[in-house]
Amino acid sequence: MSSQPPGGVGTAYFPDADVTPNGIGGTLAAGPVRPGRLRGLPRRRRPAMIALAVALAGAGVVISAAVYQRADHQVAVVMVTQPVAAGAVITPADLASTGVTVGAGIRTIPVAQIGQVSGEIAAVALRPGTLLAPSELTTSQPPGPGQQLVPAPVKPYVLPASGLFPGDHVLIVPTPGDQGQPGSTTGTASLTAPVPALVEAVNGAPDQDGLDVVDLLVSGDTGTAVVDQVSTGQFALIVTKRGA
Repeated sequence: MSSQPPGGVGTAYFPDADVTPNGIGGTLAAGPVRPGRLRGLPRRRRPAMIALAVALAGAGVVISAAVYQRADHQVAVVMVTQPVAAGAVITPADLASTGVTVGAGIRTIPVAQIGQVSGEIAAVALRPGTLLAPSELTTSQPPGPGQQLVPAPVKPYVLPASGLFPGDHVLIVPTPGDQGQPGSTTGTASLTAPVPALVEAVNGAPDQDGLDVVDLLVSGDTGTAVVDQVSTGQFALIVTKRGA
Protein backbone atom coordinates (compact mmCIF):
# COMPACT_ATOMS: atom_id res chain seq x y z
CA MET A 1 0.00 0.00 0.00
CA SER A 2 1.35 3.46 -0.84
CA SER A 3 0.27 7.09 -0.47
CA GLN A 4 1.32 10.33 -2.10
CA PRO A 5 2.68 12.90 0.42
CA PRO A 6 2.02 16.56 0.00
CA GLY A 7 4.37 18.48 -2.15
CA GLY A 8 5.12 15.54 -4.41
CA VAL A 9 8.29 14.51 -2.62
CA GLY A 10 9.17 10.90 -3.35
CA THR A 11 7.21 7.78 -2.63
CA ALA A 12 7.05 5.99 0.75
CA TYR A 13 6.40 2.28 1.06
CA PHE A 14 4.86 0.74 4.12
CA PRO A 15 5.27 -3.06 4.05
CA ASP A 16 2.59 -5.25 5.50
CA ALA A 17 3.12 -6.49 9.04
CA ASP A 18 5.15 -9.71 9.34
CA VAL A 19 3.22 -12.82 10.10
CA THR A 20 4.36 -14.63 13.17
CA PRO A 21 5.07 -18.33 12.98
CA ASN A 22 1.72 -19.18 14.49
CA GLY A 23 -0.09 -17.32 11.72
CA ILE A 24 -1.26 -14.31 13.78
CA GLY A 25 -0.52 -10.88 12.31
CA GLY A 26 1.89 -8.54 14.10
CA THR A 27 -0.52 -5.62 14.35
CA LEU A 28 -2.87 -6.87 16.99
CA ALA A 29 -4.03 -4.30 19.50
CA ALA A 30 -1.73 -5.22 22.36
CA GLY A 31 1.41 -3.93 20.63
CA PRO A 32 4.27 -5.57 18.87
CA VAL A 33 4.21 -9.38 18.86
CA ARG A 34 7.33 -11.27 19.74
CA PRO A 35 8.34 -14.08 17.50
CA GLY A 36 6.78 -17.39 18.71
CA ARG A 37 8.85 -20.44 19.82
CA LEU A 38 8.29 -23.78 18.18
CA ARG A 39 7.63 -26.52 20.74
CA GLY A 40 9.77 -29.61 20.55
CA LEU A 41 8.17 -32.61 18.87
CA PRO A 42 7.10 -35.32 21.37
CA ARG A 43 8.96 -38.65 21.26
CA ARG A 44 6.80 -41.32 19.66
CA ARG A 45 6.95 -44.68 21.38
CA ARG A 46 6.22 -47.79 19.31
CA PRO A 47 5.03 -50.65 21.54
CA ALA A 48 5.06 -53.12 18.65
CA MET A 49 8.75 -52.53 17.96
CA ILE A 50 9.59 -52.87 21.65
CA ALA A 51 7.67 -56.14 21.88
CA LEU A 52 9.42 -57.45 18.74
CA ALA A 53 12.82 -56.63 20.19
CA VAL A 54 11.99 -58.42 23.44
CA ALA A 55 10.72 -61.48 21.52
CA LEU A 56 13.86 -61.67 19.38
CA ALA A 57 16.04 -61.43 22.45
CA GLY A 58 14.10 -64.22 24.14
CA ALA A 59 14.31 -66.43 21.06
CA GLY A 60 18.04 -65.90 20.93
CA VAL A 61 18.38 -67.06 24.53
CA VAL A 62 16.30 -70.20 23.87
CA ILE A 63 18.24 -71.10 20.71
CA SER A 64 21.56 -70.57 22.44
CA ALA A 65 20.48 -72.81 25.33
CA ALA A 66 19.35 -75.53 22.94
CA VAL A 67 22.62 -75.44 21.00
CA TYR A 68 24.56 -75.53 24.26
CA GLN A 69 22.64 -78.56 25.48
CA ARG A 70 23.07 -80.45 22.20
CA ALA A 71 26.75 -79.69 22.02
CA ASP A 72 27.80 -80.10 25.63
CA HIS A 73 25.09 -82.10 27.39
CA GLN A 74 25.04 -85.36 25.44
CA VAL A 75 25.56 -88.50 27.47
CA ALA A 76 27.30 -91.72 26.46
CA VAL A 77 24.96 -94.72 26.65
CA VAL A 78 24.92 -98.38 25.59
CA MET A 79 23.63 -99.20 22.10
CA VAL A 80 22.84 -102.58 20.53
CA THR A 81 24.91 -103.37 17.42
CA GLN A 82 23.93 -106.99 16.68
CA PRO A 83 20.57 -108.82 16.77
CA VAL A 84 20.14 -110.72 20.04
CA ALA A 85 17.37 -113.26 20.47
CA ALA A 86 15.18 -113.17 23.56
CA GLY A 87 16.73 -115.43 26.17
CA ALA A 88 20.21 -115.26 24.63
CA VAL A 89 23.30 -114.16 26.52
CA ILE A 90 24.54 -110.68 25.55
CA THR A 91 28.22 -110.52 24.52
CA PRO A 92 30.59 -107.52 24.22
CA ALA A 93 30.35 -107.79 20.42
CA ASP A 94 26.62 -107.02 20.65
CA LEU A 95 27.16 -103.63 22.30
CA ALA A 96 28.74 -100.26 21.59
CA SER A 97 28.78 -96.71 22.94
CA THR A 98 26.90 -93.77 21.45
CA GLY A 99 26.30 -90.16 22.50
CA VAL A 100 22.71 -88.94 22.71
CA THR A 101 20.65 -86.19 24.29
CA VAL A 102 18.21 -88.11 26.45
CA GLY A 103 14.78 -86.67 27.08
CA ALA A 104 12.74 -87.06 30.24
CA GLY A 105 11.25 -90.51 30.77
CA ILE A 106 13.69 -92.35 28.50
CA ARG A 107 15.55 -95.09 30.36
CA THR A 108 19.06 -95.86 29.16
CA ILE A 109 22.20 -97.56 30.49
CA PRO A 110 25.33 -95.40 30.96
CA VAL A 111 28.32 -96.60 28.97
CA ALA A 112 30.26 -96.92 32.24
CA GLN A 113 28.09 -100.01 32.94
CA ILE A 114 28.72 -101.73 29.60
CA GLY A 115 30.94 -104.30 31.29
CA GLN A 116 28.09 -105.25 33.64
CA VAL A 117 25.63 -105.64 30.77
CA SER A 118 27.85 -108.15 28.98
CA GLY A 119 26.84 -111.59 30.22
CA GLU A 120 23.25 -110.56 31.01
CA ILE A 121 20.31 -112.24 29.28
CA ALA A 122 18.05 -110.45 26.81
CA ALA A 123 14.51 -110.40 28.17
CA VAL A 124 13.20 -109.48 24.69
CA ALA A 125 14.56 -109.61 21.18
CA LEU A 126 17.16 -106.84 20.72
CA ARG A 127 17.61 -105.13 17.36
CA PRO A 128 20.69 -103.30 16.05
CA GLY A 129 20.74 -99.51 16.24
CA THR A 130 18.53 -99.28 19.34
CA LEU A 131 19.39 -97.96 22.78
CA LEU A 132 19.55 -100.63 25.46
CA ALA A 133 17.13 -100.15 28.35
CA PRO A 134 17.31 -101.79 31.80
CA SER A 135 13.87 -103.38 31.28
CA GLU A 136 15.26 -105.38 28.34
CA LEU A 137 17.66 -107.31 30.59
CA THR A 138 17.08 -110.27 32.85
CA THR A 139 19.24 -112.58 34.92
CA SER A 140 17.30 -115.78 34.22
CA GLN A 141 16.59 -117.64 31.00
CA PRO A 142 13.10 -118.72 30.04
CA PRO A 143 10.87 -120.45 30.75
CA GLY A 144 9.80 -118.25 33.60
CA PRO A 145 7.35 -119.09 36.39
CA GLY A 146 4.14 -120.54 34.98
CA GLN A 147 5.67 -121.11 31.52
CA GLN A 148 6.80 -124.16 29.57
CA LEU A 149 9.16 -124.25 26.59
CA VAL A 150 7.96 -126.45 23.72
CA PRO A 151 10.12 -127.10 20.62
CA ALA A 152 7.97 -127.28 17.50
CA PRO A 153 9.46 -128.67 14.25
CA VAL A 154 7.89 -126.97 11.24
CA LYS A 155 8.35 -127.17 7.52
CA PRO A 156 9.95 -123.97 6.15
CA TYR A 157 7.20 -123.39 3.59
CA VAL A 158 4.52 -123.04 6.28
CA LEU A 159 6.37 -120.16 7.95
CA PRO A 160 5.65 -116.54 6.94
CA ALA A 161 7.63 -115.32 3.95
CA SER A 162 8.86 -112.43 6.12
CA GLY A 163 10.18 -114.93 8.65
CA LEU A 164 9.47 -115.75 12.27
CA PHE A 165 11.49 -114.00 14.98
CA PRO A 166 12.00 -114.25 18.74
CA GLY A 167 9.42 -112.14 20.54
CA ASP A 168 6.68 -112.74 17.96
CA HIS A 169 3.27 -113.66 19.34
CA VAL A 170 1.61 -116.63 17.64
CA LEU A 171 -1.37 -118.94 17.90
CA ILE A 172 -0.84 -122.70 17.78
CA VAL A 173 -3.81 -123.89 15.73
CA PRO A 174 -4.76 -127.58 15.40
CA THR A 175 -5.30 -128.60 11.77
CA PRO A 176 -6.95 -131.59 10.09
CA GLY A 177 -3.81 -132.41 8.13
CA ASP A 178 -0.07 -132.60 8.60
CA GLN A 179 0.81 -128.93 9.27
CA GLY A 180 -2.27 -127.80 7.42
CA GLN A 181 -2.10 -130.26 4.53
CA PRO A 182 -5.46 -132.02 4.02
CA GLY A 183 -5.67 -135.80 3.77
CA SER A 184 -3.32 -136.73 6.62
CA THR A 185 -4.70 -138.87 9.44
CA THR A 186 -1.49 -139.15 11.44
CA GLY A 187 -2.03 -139.02 15.21
CA THR A 188 -4.92 -137.73 17.26
CA ALA A 189 -5.61 -134.04 17.83
CA SER A 190 -5.04 -132.92 21.41
CA LEU A 191 -5.94 -129.24 21.09
CA THR A 192 -9.55 -128.27 20.68
CA ALA A 193 -8.86 -124.54 20.36
CA PRO A 194 -5.91 -122.30 19.37
CA VAL A 195 -3.31 -121.76 22.09
CA PRO A 196 -1.35 -118.48 22.38
CA ALA A 197 2.43 -118.76 22.50
CA LEU A 198 5.52 -116.56 22.40
CA VAL A 199 8.37 -117.38 20.02
CA GLU A 200 11.50 -117.84 22.09
CA ALA A 201 13.96 -118.84 19.37
CA VAL A 202 14.04 -119.96 15.74
CA ASN A 203 16.54 -122.34 14.20
CA GLY A 204 17.57 -120.56 11.02
CA ALA A 205 19.00 -123.66 9.31
CA PRO A 206 16.74 -126.68 8.64
CA ASP A 207 17.79 -129.96 10.24
CA GLN A 208 18.56 -133.19 8.39
CA ASP A 209 14.83 -133.79 7.92
CA GLY A 210 14.38 -130.36 6.33
CA LEU A 211 12.52 -128.94 9.33
CA ASP A 212 13.01 -125.67 11.21
CA VAL A 213 12.67 -125.80 14.98
CA VAL A 214 10.73 -123.04 16.70
CA ASP A 215 10.91 -122.80 20.50
CA LEU A 216 7.52 -121.72 21.86
CA LEU A 217 6.74 -120.43 25.34
CA VAL A 218 3.28 -121.50 26.46
CA SER A 219 1.45 -121.38 29.77
CA GLY A 220 2.09 -124.30 32.09
CA ASP A 221 -1.45 -125.63 31.93
CA THR A 222 -1.34 -126.07 28.13
CA GLY A 223 2.19 -127.38 27.68
CA THR A 224 1.33 -131.09 27.65
CA ALA A 225 -1.51 -130.69 25.15
CA VAL A 226 0.69 -128.54 22.91
CA VAL A 227 3.45 -131.19 22.93
CA ASP A 228 0.93 -133.91 21.99
CA GLN A 229 -0.46 -131.78 19.18
CA VAL A 230 2.98 -130.84 17.86
CA SER A 231 4.05 -134.49 17.82
CA THR A 232 1.28 -135.29 15.32
CA GLY A 233 2.41 -132.60 12.90
CA GLN A 234 -1.18 -131.41 12.68
CA PHE A 235 -0.75 -127.79 13.62
CA ALA A 236 -0.06 -124.38 12.14
CA LEU A 237 1.35 -121.14 13.55
CA ILE A 238 -0.50 -117.86 13.04
CA VAL A 239 1.35 -114.62 13.82
CA THR A 240 -0.80 -112.24 15.84
CA LYS A 241 1.78 -109.62 16.82
CA ARG A 242 5.35 -108.80 15.89
CA GLY A 243 7.87 -108.23 18.62
CA ALA A 244 7.67 -108.63 22.37
